[in-house]
Amino acid sequence: MPAIAIIGAQWGDEGKGKIVDLLAENVDVVVRFSGGNNAGHTVVNQFGQFRMHLIPSGIFHPNVICIIGNGVVIDPAQLLKEIDALKESGIEARNLYISDRAHLIMPYHILQDGLEEEARGSRAIGTTRKGVGPAFTDKTARMGIRICDLLDAGDFRKRLSFVLEYKNRVLTRLYDVQPLSVDELCETFAHFRERLAPFVRQTDAIAREALSEGRKVLLEGAQGTMLDLDYGTYPYVTSAVSGAVSLGLGMAPTSIEQVVGVFKAYITRVGGGPMPSELHDDCSEMLRERGHEYGTTTGRPRRCGWFDAVVGRYAAEVNGVTGVALTKFDILDTFETVKICTAYELDGSTWKKPPASSELLERCKPVYEEMPGWQTPTDRIRRLEDLPRQARDYVRRIEQLIDCPVSLVSVGAAREQTIPVRKIV
Repeated sequence: MPAIAIIGAQWGDEGKGKIVDLLAENVDVVVRFSGGNNAGHTVVNQFGQFRMHLIPSGIFHPNVICIIGNGVVIDPAQLLKEIDALKESGIEARNLYISDRAHLIMPYHILQDGLEEEARGSRAIGTTRKGVGPAFTDKTARMGIRICDLLDAGDFRKRLSFVLEYKNRVLTRLYDVQPLSVDELCETFAHFRERLAPFVRQTDAIAREALSEGRKVLLEGAQGTMLDLDYGTYPYVTSAVSGAVSLGLGMAPTSIEQVVGVFKAYITRVGGGPMPSELHDDCSEMLRERGHEYGTTTGRPRRCGWFDAVVGRYAAEVNGVTGVALTKFDILDTFETVKICTAYELDGSTWKKPPASSELLERCKPVYEEMPGWQTPTDRIRRLEDLPRQARDYVRRIEQLIDCPVSLVSVGAAREQTIPVRKIV
C-alpha cells in the first residue's frame, strides 16, 4: 500500500495537525519525517486541545504506530515534556517509536541559535531559537550526536567530548559566554537515555515492512514549502518539501501515492522574510483575531494576508500535490469581499512564479482578484453543496489558479468540522 504525504503548502501554520489527526483514523502508521520542535501542530479532539511539536499527530489513535523519523532533530527535554503531558490527559505513548538515526538538539545548539540571531541584528531570520537550525548544520558538518550515540553512555561521552571541545571554543571566543561542562551534560542526558531508550527502534525498517504488508502509512510534514531550504525564501527557511520523505524516513520515493497539500484559506507567516500578499490594515487584524493567528511554538503574532495563488501553484508543482486540504475557511465568513493574489508585479513585469531571490520577492507587488464574500457562518456545514454560492466559487477559483483539486475543506478546529470533497484514505 503506497504512502500518503501531508505537506504544508505555504509558510507553515496551515493546520496540518488537524488534517493528520483526522486522517489517522483510517491508517496504520503516522510518521514525522522532517523538522524539529520549531514546528507546532495544534490538535483538537475528544481528549482536549493539544500542541504537538515532535510527536506525530496520530498519537491519539492507540492502534496507530507513530514514528519520529531520522529526518527530525530531537530535543529530548521537549519530547519527554510532550509524552508526560499526554499521559496526564490519559494518553499513553506506547505506540511511539523514535529513529535510532535521528539527531539530537544539544544545549549548545539552543545557545547558538539565540546568539546567532542577535548577531544578525536587523537581518535576523526570526527563528524560534529552539536550536533546530544549528542542529541541522552540525548534521551536515558531521558533528552531530544521534539517538544511537545516546544509548551507550561510553560512546555518548566520547562523542560529546570531541564535539564540545570545538563548541566551547566558539562559545567562549566568538560570543564570550561560559563554556559547557561535559560532566554536567552527561549527567543530564543519562536521564534522557533512561526514559527514551524504550522508544528507540530502527524505524525505517518498520515503515518499509508496513508498506510491504499493504498497511497505510501517513507522512506528516513540518513547516511549509516556502520555508524549504532549496525552494523557499532563502535564507528565511528551515524545512523540507515532499521529496524529503525518502531521506527523512528511509523509504523509496515511488512509495508515495498521494501528496495532500495543506493550504490555509488565507495566508500567514511567522518571523522575517518576504510575503507579497501581507496586509497592514484592518483586514490583517481581523484575520489574526478571528483565526487566533499566534504562533503555536512562540506565541508571536502571525503576519496575515490574502490567499497567494502564486505561492500555491508553485507549492503544488514542487510537491506534486494530488489534492488540497483547505483549512480555516470559516475565518473568512464575515468578510464582505475576499481577494486572491493571482500574480506579482515587479519593475513593470508580471511574475507567475516566485523569484528565487528573497530581495526580489520583497519588492514584488501582489496583483489581486477580488471576489464577493459570503457573510454566512460555515462552521456547521458538512457538505460542499450546502456552502453559499460565493463560498463555493472561492473554492473553485483556488482550484483553477493552483491547478489542483480540493479534497476537503476545514470549517473549524474540531475533527467533525470538515467538509469532505474527494476521498483521501
